[in-house]
Amino acid sequence: MRILFIEDDPMNRRVVKDMLDVAGAEMVEAPDAISGLNAIEGGEFDVVLVDLRMPGMDGMEAMRRIRAREDEKAQLPLIVVTADTAVDLRERCIAAGADDVLFKPVAMDALFDTIGRVLATRGGDIIL
Repeated sequence: MRILFIEDDPMNRRVVKDMLDVAGAEMVEAPDAISGLNAIEGGEFDVVLVDLRMPGMDGMEAMRRIRAREDEKAQLPLIVVTADTAVDLRERCIAAGADDVLFKPVAMDALFDTIGRVLATRGGDIIL
C-alpha cells in the first residue's frame, strides 16, 4: 500500500510514517499542499492523508483541487489528519471532498481503522 501524507510538520510526518512502517505500508511525504498535488500528478497512491493547516495552500483547497481533477486521481481516498476541533469541521471536510477525518494526536489503531474503513467503503483492497 502506498500512502501520501501532505503535512507541514516533520514530527507529525515521522510519527505517522513510523505507524505505517509497522503495517508495511510505504509513505511518501509532502511538506506542503503544492508538493502534495505535484506528488499526486506524478505518482500512484492508494490513500492520501491531508493536514488542514499548512502555509500557502491549506488542506481544504488541496482536497478541492484533487476532486476537481478530470482523471481517475479525482477519486483518490482522502483522509484529513488535523488538530482542529471546530464543531462543524467534519462536515466542512466532507464538503471539500474528504472521505473521513482523523484528529491529532493520531493513534495507530484509529489510523489503521480509518484507512481500512475508507478503502472498504470504496470497494478497495485493505492491506493494513
